[in-house]
Amino acid sequence: LVVMNSTENPPRAVQNDFKDAFIKNFIVVFFGITINYINGIFVFIFCKSPVFYMESRYILYIHLVINDMIMLSISVTLHVITYAAPLVNVSVCCILLLLGSITHKNTPMSLAGMAVERYIAICKPLHHSQICTVRKTYMLILLIWCVTFIPGLADIIMLSLTQPVTIFTSNILCYPLSVYSTSYYSDKTVAVNVLFLSFVWITLIYTYFRVFFAAKSATTDTVSAKKAQNTILLHGVQLLFCMMSYVAPLLEINLVPLFPSDRSKIAFSNFLVSNILPRFLTPFIYGIRDQKFVSNFKKYISVCTVKVGPVS
Repeated sequence: LVVMNSTENPPRAVQNDFKDAFIKNFIVVFFGITINYINGIFVFIFCKSPVFYMESRYILYIHLVINDMIMLSISVTLHVITYAAPLVNVSVCCILLLLGSITHKNTPMSLAGMAVERYIAICKPLHHSQICTVRKTYMLILLIWCVTFIPGLADIIMLSLTQPVTIFTSNILCYPLSVYSTSYYSDKTVAVNVLFLSFVWITLIYTYFRVFFAAKSATTDTVSAKKAQNTILLHGVQLLFCMMSYVAPLLEINLVPLFPSDRSKIAFSNFLVSNILPRFLTPFIYGIRDQKFVSNFKKYISVCTVKVGPVS
């Protein structure tokens, strides 16, 4: 909360600030709980339906869902903490930032893996069962987590080498530039983001056009090829929304000087668009469009309705 000058009617100013902070946190927490609840239903359906266990596409999808749930929980937690308790222990903050960094990078990498799986299923159907096995799928997920873990671990190691050990027992504003306040962090972040996003975009574009030409020349199963093409295209749309997290700081820098009185609203809008909206798209990429998930989702809703019916 902003501390107002005593000459500017403090009670009303503090009340307005509290009301504004409460509304923003209520919106963020509401969307966070709603999206995680929807995603949680799909995780529950996956765990209760053995039919999904043996297909790599569903394993990769549910990994993306769980990853988004973790990332959304961390984002909401950090957003609420900035208002409720701005100063956080550095050790706790580093753990939160590390998990946030890993899950943030996991999303585009998972989208690339899902696009490759669809490409193999459509363009190399005879080899799909040998390449996209359950064991190899879990190995790919483990590889994604290891690769995305390295940059965050490097930040913590560099912090411990450049700062005294006592920094981990101190309190600080919990955001990356406050904890890792070195030129190394900025340069490393830009380089890693460019490397990750370039790899993902090249993968998505390559697989999309390969599936597109396969759909054009296919004489059988054109429906599956067309659906895979649309799925990869939706992955690209989702990746564009994920990239808003990189564009948001630039928008804020350029918009705040034009509308200085609306700085808080601009920052809050950027947070919703770059952190909340992309997580809302995940259930619709496979969940709502996939017949297996839809049928199991309807069963889940019908069971819940039957259980609630006698009570009401």
